Amino acid sequence: MSINKFQKSLKMKTLFGLLALGALGGIAAFGTVAVVMHKTSSTEFCVSCHSMEKPLAEYQGTIHYQNKHGVRAECADCHIPTDTIDYLFTKVRAAKDIYHELAGTIDTDEAYEARRQHMAETVWQQMKANDSATCRNCHDFNAMTLLEQRPTARDMHQQAIANNQTCIDCHKGIAHLLPDTSGSAQSGAAKLAKAALSASETATQLFTYETTQFFLGEADSHNQGNLLPTTEIEVTTRGTERIQGVVHGWQQDGVDSVIYGQQGKRILSALLGDDAKAAVEKLATVTDEATGIVWHQVNLKLWVETNKLLDNDKALWDYSSELMSANCTGCHGLTPLDHFNSNQWIGVIKGMESRTSLTPEQSRILTQYVQKHASDMTGSKH
Repeated sequence: MSINKFQKSLKMKTLFGLLALGALGGIAAFGTVAVVMHKTSSTEFCVSCHSMEKPLAEYQGTIHYQNKHGVRAECADCHIPTDTIDYLFTKVRAAKDIYHELAGTIDTDEAYEARRQHMAETVWQQMKANDSATCRNCHDFNAMTLLEQRPTARDMHQQAIANNQTCIDCHKGIAHLLPDTSGSAQSGAAKLAKAALSASETATQLFTYETTQFFLGEADSHNQGNLLPTTEIEVTTRGTERIQGVVHGWQQDGVDSVIYGQQGKRILSALLGDDAKAAVEKLATVTDEATGIVWHQVNLKLWVETNKLLDNDKALWDYSSELMSANCTGCHGLTPLDHFNSNQWIGVIKGMESRTSLTPEQSRILTQYVQKHASDMTGSKH
């Protein structure tokens, strides 16, 4: 009997001993993981790789590294969310960085620049998805005294609050240089061209996706002018390679070489040659009470190559929005589309395009985008 008691006591002691060892092992393992997580989140660790020399130099030249307040945002402050799940997910995802360091994916300036846009867009997407969580650790709309901000900043933040925007919508290029987005823009234009090839054959409304020649006859070889990007055409006849349609618009009295999309708004729809001027049909005449300018409501029947047209404008606006985000946030926040009226936007784009990588064609489509979503356009929100 005493032997049985001894055996039971020994088993219990062994069990408790194993449990204690397991608990101590678990604590040690958890502590080790916590230390590793902490150490690998330090700026010293982040910049210890050769490939991080370039982003480190960029970061050291920004206000987030050195400022009059003596407050520094470390790598983890911007790149690692504090929420437990997001924190762990970010650390696991960062394992790919070890692979790319060993593989030498960005070990030269040329390789780094080739990957800069991809890396930047990946981070932007992540920050967009988590509502710029790391930014909000320091910056919060609820903690801002908007009246003490500069007028431009105050206006932009009020717009951001009203439109439920997040920090990264406007504040790109804060700690690292912005990528050259011209390649992405070209890719976007190629997608529009591809979409035009599959446009519906039964669509009654079509849209130009680039500056497009038009003809007065189906078989004409000489064009009679150009349609601007995003111009809407009402389809009347479909030929083999061209469609006939009608462009509706307005002409200012005495200015017969241009058709505008709206009365009193300088939204270009078509630039006309001599024969096209003569082919314009005037429907009505009105006088603008505010300016005294006489306007004619007009139609123009024309022919356009089918593969130059889209069957909806959503792809156009998505592409234009990407152009604006990529080119118009390096020096300031993303200006709300309804911040200016359609005529004011012309001067804004003209004044800024020389500071961007926009091509003339991209500038034209961006101008159309902001004008057609301006403050004086019905349903301008986008």
